[in-house]
Amino acid sequence: MNANVASLGFDLQKLQRAKKLAIDFVYIDKSEIAETGEYDLEGLFVRLNRAIDGVGAKRILLDTPDALFAGLSNTAILRSELRRLFSWLKQKGVTTVITGERGAGTLTRHGLEEYVSDCVILMDHRVQDGAVTRRLRVLKYRGSTHGTNEYPFLIDRKGISILPVTSIGLSHVASVERVSSGIPALDKMLGGEGIYRGSSVLLTGTAGTGKTSMAAHFSDAACRRGERCLYFAFEESPDQIIRNMNSIGIDLNRWVRRKLLRIESIRPSAFGLEMHLVRMHSIVEQHRPQAVVIDPVTSLFPYGLARDAGSLVLRVVDFIKGTSATAFFTALGIGSDSQETAISISSLVDTWVLLRTVEVSGERNRVLYILKSRGMAHSNQVREFLLTDKGVRLREVYLGSGAVLTGSARVAREAEDRRDEVRRRQEDSRRETAVKASLAAVEARIAVLRAKQKTNERELAEIAEESALRRRALSSDREDLRRSRDG
Repeated sequence: MNANVASLGFDLQKLQRAKKLAIDFVYIDKSEIAETGEYDLEGLFVRLNRAIDGVGAKRILLDTPDALFAGLSNTAILRSELRRLFSWLKQKGVTTVITGERGAGTLTRHGLEEYVSDCVILMDHRVQDGAVTRRLRVLKYRGSTHGTNEYPFLIDRKGISILPVTSIGLSHVASVERVSSGIPALDKMLGGEGIYRGSSVLLTGTAGTGKTSMAAHFSDAACRRGERCLYFAFEESPDQIIRNMNSIGIDLNRWVRRKLLRIESIRPSAFGLEMHLVRMHSIVEQHRPQAVVIDPVTSLFPYGLARDAGSLVLRVVDFIKGTSATAFFTALGIGSDSQETAISISSLVDTWVLLRTVEVSGERNRVLYILKSRGMAHSNQVREFLLTDKGVRLREVYLGSGAVLTGSARVAREAEDRRDEVRRRQEDSRRETAVKASLAAVEARIAVLRAKQKTNERELAEIAEESALRRRALSSDREDLRRSRDG
């Protein structure tokens, strides 16, 4: 027993040496039991009393009383002695945990323990789609308002972990601070300031649309702000992610070395859904990140029922929101428009960005648009983006014939537009030259007319001057004639 529970992180021998724990093993071999005369548990009461007084116990574990009755067939006596055992333990004032195996049509083999106990917990072990899951449910708890849902639980090297289905209330703190997605053009589409801190972002798209590249931008931006980022990867190893992101100019390894970024990679088939959830809880609590990436969350779905996967995502979203960390999920889209994922998780997130590939002129090009972003005015444009050696680059919207043009179709259209512009400029230049020539001819004619005008004006002036001279001469002759007559 000591060796078995040591694998769960418990040191029973240390507790025994400190007189805090007493273990009493009762060996019963069914083949050595002969049922005769009356039967009672007085011997068990004596051993329990000695053990309780020996260490001053406040708690007792009986695992399992069924072994005491393995060779006995008198059901009436068994039920009577079990009832007396429970009553005696209550009189001793100790908290008692008793384990029992399920019976045929009853919770326990004898069908009595669940009625005399104050609290009954049912533990179940299931295999779904090849993955093992454990569930726990509180059937009754006298004097207490208790949860009635099934709760997943795990047994690992740190003991038993029990997780609620989701938070009891929607009481997450809503921050008004905005943080960058790592792509300035995308931040501009998100109201010009990026996403809200502590919110959840879902990025969906078919294979090859650049989901991991954008997740790397988000992680890099968080680390640049000096924040810790936790990256859960289910399809690639840490080294592979680091190598691939180097091809687009993002050096994640420097953040890993500085312990700002932690990449956790594991195959989805390694555990059941609950084990993945507990593992995420544990690592988040250890690393205390301000940003969390799960890439892709849909990788978990084939290894559990869609209902369970949706519950897992809800629990993950609730848990991360409770830590005030910003969550970034990628998901594999179904169909050409990527608006449908393996399960409906889009309603759980605050911001939903869709990535698509469009086929034009024998090419597949990438575009994105924001389907929703709660609490902010966001762009409704469809934007083409490129994966370059300097990261993701969004191109300005280019419309042609009522549709967004991308790739070679856009290049061809832009080249045609440039040729049209050259032709327009040449035509404008020709027309300008003709108009200028016409203006020059008009100005030349105007100059001739102005010269003729000046000549005519001079001639008129000469005529007027000659006329004035004649008038003066005539007047002078007349004056001379008058004087000669008077003399």
